[in-house]
Amino acid sequence: MNLTYLLAAAAAEAPESKFGFWEAMEEGGPVAWSILGVMVIMSVGSFYILFTKLFEQNKVMRQYKSVQTSFWRANSLKEGATKLEKNSAWRQLADDAVTAQDHHAKMEGAGNEIHFVEEELAHSQDTINQALNGGLSFLASVGATAPFIGLLGTVIGIYRALINIGIEGSASIDKVAGPVGEALIMTAIGLLVAVPAVLAFNWLQSRNRRINALMTDFANNIVAYIGSNGTIKPAVTAAPAAKAKAAPAKPATAAKP
Repeated sequence: MNLTYLLAAAAAEAPESKFGFWEAMEEGGPVAWSILGVMVIMSVGSFYILFTKLFEQNKVMRQYKSVQTSFWRANSLKEGATKLEKNSAWRQLADDAVTAQDHHAKMEGAGNEIHFVEEELAHSQDTINQALNGGLSFLASVGATAPFIGLLGTVIGIYRALINIGIEGSASIDKVAGPVGEALIMTAIGLLVAVPAVLAFNWLQSRNRRINALMTDFANNIVAYIGSNGTIKPAVTAAPAAKAKAAPAKPATAAKP
């Protein structure tokens, strides 16, 4: 009975060790909080770029439908450009082609008109691609550096844990496992920030390549249209005509004898 009381008293007097995320951050001090703040900024910035670029890409792809349905129905490039949405990538390409034609007509010794238009469209396409790729370098940087920033937090956390263990003069498992395990949380946070950024970067890049292929096809069609004086252009599928409702058939009447 006395032994039971002694064990209970010892358990009550033993200091309770608290392990958790907030305890780890408080133990890490300003350095740990600074690293966590950098991680939060990286994560928020990554998701912001993901959603804004996704919205921008969807808008460009949706605008391409007007190119297929209305642009090539026009009688000239200038007329077709007016049918495209303003401030769109497709309107920019069409307007630059028209401008290139006008400039070539005013220039002496400018060379072949088709070559001049091709160069202007290539420059315009590069400008559009730069705008579409804006912000993706941030995603690549986050994916490459976030794990190492988290690892830096882990190294600092383990260093502090070892210092505290050395001061206490005890290297038992209960003194080592908790602080070291808490320090590894920073590495996990780094991976949680880096993986979505890498996936978003690769996905957005593949969609940009798809848009670039569509723009290249559109530019080539414009060049062919100019070179053939409007005789060569993509076939446009006519809108299906509304079917007239069939009149109800009248019952056949029996012939009179």
